[in-house]
Amino acid sequence: MTFNPGNSLGPFLPINQTFSQNEGEFHVQITNRDRDIARNINDREIALYDLAEVPTGQQWFNSANTQVKRNGYRKAFILPAITSGNSLSLAHNIVGITIMTRYWANVITDVPDFRQIPYASNALATDQVAMRITSTDILIAVGVAFPNITSGIAVLEYLKS
Repeated sequence: MTFNPGNSLGPFLPINQTFSQNEGEFHVQITNRDRDIARNINDREIALYDLAEVPTGQQWFNSANTQVKRNGYRKAFILPAITSGNSLSLAHNIVGITIMTRYWANVITDVPDFRQIPYASNALATDQVAMRITSTDILIAVGVAFPNITSGIAVLEYLKS
């Protein structure tokens, strides 16, 4: 029999399981199976992208207390049109962010095409879009050679105090 480190398995359950005919052993097996299902479901990331804050299911390390994980949160935003050479400041209304774990945006331009933000052209320095997050706002700056943005979405993922 081969044993792997605990972190090599991931949140997966065996598809098939055989249960004992003995009532006592069956009770223990079904209880353990139910516990495994709950644990594995809870360890999965939640793929909800909503305009309201939602928990992601992500559990982050906590250097202050290694026994207690920090929970991740996500919030999506609808981006309005932004013309070339201009910028957008959009209030995110999230209180208590301690760190951003990931953020991105995807937009539709008037080319038309789809582009991810941040976006940088290797041919022209002004054909780019920058994005940064402050404690109160989402800031997007569009280069003068970048096409007009007609609409888009932004997603913020973060930890809170």
